[in-house]
Formats: sequence, C-alpha cells, structure tokens
Amino acid sequence: MILLRTSLSFAPTRGLCRALSSRLLSSPTPVDGMLDIDVVGGVTKIKDLKVGMEVKVGGWVRTARSQKTLSFLNLNDGSTLSGLQAVLPPSSTPLPTTGASVVCVGSVIESPSSGQDHELQVTSWKTYGLAPDFPLAKKRHTLEYLRTLPHLRHRTNTLAAISRLRSTLSQGIHKFFESEGCINVMAPIITTSDCEGAGEMFSVSCNDDTVGDKFFSKDVYLSVSGQLACEALACGLGSVYTFGPTFRAENSNTKKHLAEFYMLEPELAFEDKFGAMSNCERLIKFLISEAWSTNSEDMEFFSKFYDKTLPEKRDGILTSEFTKLSYTTAITELQNEISKDPTKWQFPNVEFGTDLQTEHERWLCETFTKKPTFIYDYPTSIKPFYMRLNDNPDTVGAFDLLVPGIGELVGGSQREERLDILEERMEGMEGYEWYKDLRRYGTVPHSGYGLGFERLICYLSGVENIREANAFPRSPGVAEM
Repeated sequence: MILLRTSLSFAPTRGLCRALSSRLLSSPTPVDGMLDIDVVGGVTKIKDLKVGMEVKVGGWVRTARSQKTLSFLNLNDGSTLSGLQAVLPPSSTPLPTTGASVVCVGSVIESPSSGQDHELQVTSWKTYGLAPDFPLAKKRHTLEYLRTLPHLRHRTNTLAAISRLRSTLSQGIHKFFESEGCINVMAPIITTSDCEGAGEMFSVSCNDDTVGDKFFSKDVYLSVSGQLACEALACGLGSVYTFGPTFRAENSNTKKHLAEFYMLEPELAFEDKFGAMSNCERLIKFLISEAWSTNSEDMEFFSKFYDKTLPEKRDGILTSEFTKLSYTTAITELQNEISKDPTKWQFPNVEFGTDLQTEHERWLCETFTKKPTFIYDYPTSIKPFYMRLNDNPDTVGAFDLLVPGIGELVGGSQREERLDILEERMEGMEGYEWYKDLRRYGTVPHSGYGLGFERLICYLSGVENIREANAFPRSPGVAEM
C-alpha cells in the first residue's frame, strides 16, 4: 500500500516538550484527506496503541475541530472509552463530521495535551463513510431517547461501555465454569416443556401452508429455561452449564423485565442446594474481579455517572461472605419491619406462603443485611414440581440470591431426585416420562440455578433499566429491528 507521508519526524521517547515543539513548529506538507488508502485490513485497535508505533487506525468521529495549521479528530473504534485524538495536517478536504467513518495512518506520539497519554500524528487519512445529519450530535442524550435508535446507540459512551462489559462477563462465565470442571452444553431453543409452570410462553408456528398446522406434530414453544435439558445432560456427563437466550411472555413493562434475555444455567451433579449457593457466590465474585481488572476504565465511568458506590460495593462483596437466611426467618423479619408502619409498603400483608415482592427483596438485602443475600427453603406451595422436598414437606430446597439495587438476581434449587416423590408431585402432568427416566436409571442428587445476565450487568454497572443491558431489547410493545 502506497501512502503519502509528510516530512515530520518525531522522537516521542524524548519527552513531552519534543512532542509539543514538533506539533507547533513543523510545517507539514498539505495532504488530500480523501487519499485512496486501503481501508481493509491491517487496522490497529485504539486500546492497543503505544507510543512509537506506526499504525493504521479506523474508527468513527466523535468530534472534529480546526485551528490555523492543524485539525483535530476525536476517534473511537469501540475498543476503549476514551478514544484517540488524531492530529491532522492541513488539507483542502473538509473535515469529516460527527458520525463519519475515517481511516488514519500515522505515528503514535506522546501527547502535550492534558487528559491523554498519547495521540496520533496523522500523515494520511481518508473519510470512508460520510454522516450528514447524524442524529447523535455531541451532547448527552437521555437513555430513553437512545432506545429509539437501537442501531446507533452503541456509539455512545454508556452503551459502548455496557457492550464491552457484557463481552467481558460472557467470556468470564466460560472461564469460570471451565475452572470448575463443568461442560458447556447447548439447550434447545424450541421446546415442548414449560419449566417454570407459569404458562408464560411464546408458541412457535410455521407460516408455510404446505407443512400443516404442526411442523413438529405437537405444540412447541420458545424456551423459558434450559434447566430440564441440562438436568438430563448432568445425569450422565456430570456438572454442565448452558448460557443462551430465554423467552418469557410476561406482560411486565418494568425496569427489570425483558421478553428475551440471556440466562446462565449451571446444573451441578452430586451437589445439594448449599453447594449450588457456594458455586454461585464464587461465580459472582469472580465476575466482579474480571470486570474491574479487564474493564477498569468503563467501571470508573459507571461509578462516575451511574453509581458512585460501585467501588465500595466491589470491595464489600470481595471481602465478605454472602448472607444466608431461611425463608421463614426472612418472613419474620419482614413482619416485624412492616408492623412499624404498614402504610409505607405496597404489599404489607406478608405471611408464610407469600411470594416475595421486589420491595420485600430489596429491603432484605439493602436494609436488613446490606449485602447480597441468599433466601432458601421456600414454601412448597409456591415453587415448581422439580424442587426437592425438605424433611419438612411444607418447604422445598429452593433459593434466591437477592442483591442491592436489583432484588432477585438468581433463582435455584436442589432438584428432586427421588422417583416416588417426583411421581406424586407430577401427577396429571403429561409429556415428562423422560424426566422420570432420569430418576429410574441411575439417579443422583443434583442442584442448579439460573442467573439473569442482563440483571447482572445492571448490578455491576449501576445502570437501572434492563433495556440498556441488551443491545436490542424486546419487551411488551417493543421489538425494534
């Protein structure tokens, strides 16, 4: 590739003064900003730049400004929060505007400006894609407005930082479970099972009349959980986990619900409910460490603009154990608190058998324990058939992890491995003979849980609305793109 270069010469390792004098005193040869630079391949990510490198950088213009002898672009390629200042030589070509895509070739030098360690001294550049009337001008847009532009909002600091955090956490999940000796499996998206038993499922049909009413010869749905499939695989492969999309047809238009979301679901062979809780706690602590070590710049950004307590929250979680409370104890504490002033509560009637509401969950972990808290041994009457009956048959070995600012982050249980008890609880249910077979042929104790991935992102970033944690959120009345 032939590039037009200026006569500038830099020795950035000799310090800031040399870089400053080089920028101000040299007389660069004017270049055409629309040079025929090969924009394909060989691009270096902004996050990987170091002083002294000769590089080609591609990105999108955040801001552009001109002085008498030089022009400046702030470029961002999505790899870092801060972006890169590119110093352009004089050109007869108009500067690209915000949103335009640009490829620049040049030298990475120490920056004489405050707030950045280095900048790109450009020797040749090309505007590849123009962006007239770009809808995300240089100002701070509301998150509500950005949701109307799902195809563009990832070019903003908040949504780009969330995307990078999401990537780190996703990779961290696989890293953690590999270290735990678990096998990654893929649960089916199309299923005949309603794992949660709530009936809030999306049905799947075919729009080809030649196929007939039932392509699969039976009613099928988008999966609400991969748990049952994971149980089958765990009872033969040992501990497994699946991580993928999940669908709930809940008409819940809240800050913590999506119709399509990602869920992590481990199924741990030869573990009871306390073993699963321990695994979950190790996972959360591992992912928090990964987020702060890999995405430190983004986490500082979240701490500055969304939740100033994030560093304190991190330190508290990493240095102490999560609290464990039985459901019965939690109900007693709630009753004592509510009795002081029932008018402060939307749901003041709490007793054994009550399904905890978000206000109950948040009081327990934000006010009573002030830390992530496991609530375990829930009433049998409010939990699904697959959860193991305790010695007291009024309760099952279920648990939820409650975290400040969110409420429920994780739901799990020890599974019922005893065939006779399972058959009694499944009386009248059809289509689950295979599930009983798992207990007929080499049954083992096993436990598992489901972690809502977008809720975890909200918890770690301090961003309140779950619609920001998913690039293209689906919720009641909303399915853009």
